[in-house]
Parts: sequence; C-alpha cells; structure tokens
Amino acid sequence: MAEPLKLMYDMPFLRRFAELTASEWPAFERERFALLVTGEGWEELELKGRIRRITESLGAVLPASYPEALDVLLAIHERCAGFPYLFFPDFVERYGLSDWERSMHALEKFTIQSTAEFAIRPFLLQEPERTMGRMMEWARNDNEHLRRLASEGCRPRLPWAQALTMFKRDPSPIIPLLELLKCDPSLYVRKSVANNLNDIAKDHPDVVKAIAARWKGQHTLTDWIVRHGCRTLIKAADPEIMALFGYEEGAAQSCVDAAEIEVMQESVKIGGIVEVWYALRLSDSTSEPIKLRIELGVHYVKAGGKVSQKRFLLSDKRAAPGTRLAGGKKLDFTDLTTRKHYPGLHRLELVVNGAPVAESAVMVYASADDHNENGSEAE
Repeated sequence: MAEPLKLMYDMPFLRRFAELTASEWPAFERERFALLVTGEGWEELELKGRIRRITESLGAVLPASYPEALDVLLAIHERCAGFPYLFFPDFVERYGLSDWERSMHALEKFTIQSTAEFAIRPFLLQEPERTMGRMMEWARNDNEHLRRLASEGCRPRLPWAQALTMFKRDPSPIIPLLELLKCDPSLYVRKSVANNLNDIAKDHPDVVKAIAARWKGQHTLTDWIVRHGCRTLIKAADPEIMALFGYEEGAAQSCVDAAEIEVMQESVKIGGIVEVWYALRLSDSTSEPIKLRIELGVHYVKAGGKVSQKRFLLSDKRAAPGTRLAGGKKLDFTDLTTRKHYPGLHRLELVVNGAPVAESAVMVYASADDHNENGSEAE
C-alpha cells in the first residue's frame, strides 16, 4: 500500500528546505522552523493541515513584513518544484489577501513550480471581478501552467478546495474564460476546462448542454473537452446529451435481445474483491451498427441503510447487429478516503445507454465473523 502523501513532510525534507531558505536569508532560524512545524499535534495532522502548519511556521520565522517575506520565497521558488511545495502559494493565501497585486504576481510565479489553484480562491471570493479579470489575462498567456490556473482556479466544485458558491449559483462569469481555452493545445489545460464544465453541469446542466451543442464539431481538441466535460450528464443518460454523442434513445429496449450479469461469489467482506461478469446479445433486426455505452451500476449501501448508485464504464463502442458482447470487472470493497463501505445487500445492474438490462446482487459483510453469524462459512 502506498504511503500517505503527508509523510513526504519528514524531518530531512524540512531541514533541506530550511538550509535552502537560510542560503538566501541567513537570519532564517532553521531549527526553530523545524520545531515549530513538528510541534504539538503534528502527527495527527493530515496533508492540508501539514501544509498550513508549514505555512504558519514560515510566517513566524520569515520577516514580519509580508513583502519582505515574499521576496525570500520568490528568491528560492525555482529550486522548489513539485507538489510538496504547495505551501508557497498557501503562504500567499494565508498572509497576502490585503496585498492583491503583489500576491497575484507571486501566484503567477508559484503556480509554475507547483499549483496555485487552491490559493487563488480566497482572492476570487474577496474580489471576484478583479481576480477574474487577471485570470482572463492568464488564459491568454503562453505558459500552460498559467492557462491551466485560469480554468482550474475558478472551478465551482474543485476537490479539496473551498466551493465558489457565487459560481455555483451563476457560472456565467466563467464561460468567457472557457471560450478562450476551448481549443488549447495543452492536454493539461484541456483536462481542466473539461473538469470545469463537468462542475458546472452538476448545478446548471442546461448551460453545459448549450455549450456542448455549440462547441461540438468545431475542432477535435474541442470535441475531446466537450465529451469529457459532459461525463456526468452521460452517466445520468441525459436524453439531449446522449443524442448529441450518437447514443440512440431506447437502444436497450429495442436492440438488446438478451443480457445477463453474474457475480462470481455470493458475498464478500469489506476489504475484499469480487469479480463480476456480463454478457449481452444484440438483436439482428436492424441493419446499422449501434453506439452503445455499457456500464456496471453498483448500488452502494450507505450509513443508515441509504443507497447510492455509482456507475463504472465497461465498454463504449459501436457494435453490429447480432453481436455478442462480454467482459468483466473486479469490484474492490476496500475503504477509501472517498468511499466508505457498509454491510448489506449491494444490488448490481448492467446498464446500456442509461437503461438497466440485467441485475444481480452481492452481500457485503463487515467481517468474517458477521458472515458466520448469518449462516455462511468464514473465509
């Protein structure tokens, strides 16, 4: 199992960074910095908490003046590249909200070495029009990191970040920026534009459907953005979006002659893996190939007995009449930071173009002992 990211901030890392900082500003108290970072509660802090602890420890040890402290970080930032150095933009977020122009300049520099997508958001909340104006300038910049920051920083629902409620209510200020980037040559930027659209689709599906209809067919790069940006609407089998991408409405009812889904074991304990196999046969009553999106829908049992469905893509292709399609997927019931598993009967569906065509189920147990209590053999 991979080590948690937070463990990258160990004492060797902190001491190397302290030495580098002191090489630029000799008054930097290296040992005090390390002790402040790793003081009370350090072991219990998760990744974002550790980043903020480093930021505030820098605030205690660097010059008290924000401009002077920032000058020290700007002098060394090109030697501090990568994810671990997210505390550079975090320092701007923590101490620079009242010095907008200086902070924008710093974020322009720091995002190239790591990313300022989180740090820009308090500035957007505080001065949305002014900050979006600067982000429009970044969207025209030659540097892909700045163009990506322009899109990623204003995502209404950016993971790990504070939601931008004003853009969840009204995404219209974002659209002109995305228009500038809809054919960006960088995949790094295009992914961000698509993710921004997908965020907007969760609150304003009609806005994204209109954009998709307008953009589709303009360029292959734009088509990729549209497809990826509409993934939530595709998973929801929105009729307009399904038609836009060539999925025939009612395909499951008219074109699937037979379908089955089989779970290779009746039960699994939390932390285990179960194999699922599917097969379906298309009718030969039509003459043209049909575009199919085949998914596995898992109805996960949640706390309190509630159920929430998640769909996993199994196949997305055109198939000729009479074709037999088959395949499988391993479902992992290991707890994740993004999903906790609960015992209970989990219903499984084979879904074609948004409609279920076959169904099965697997019983999930909290432990082997629970399995025994319900009359089955322990593993």
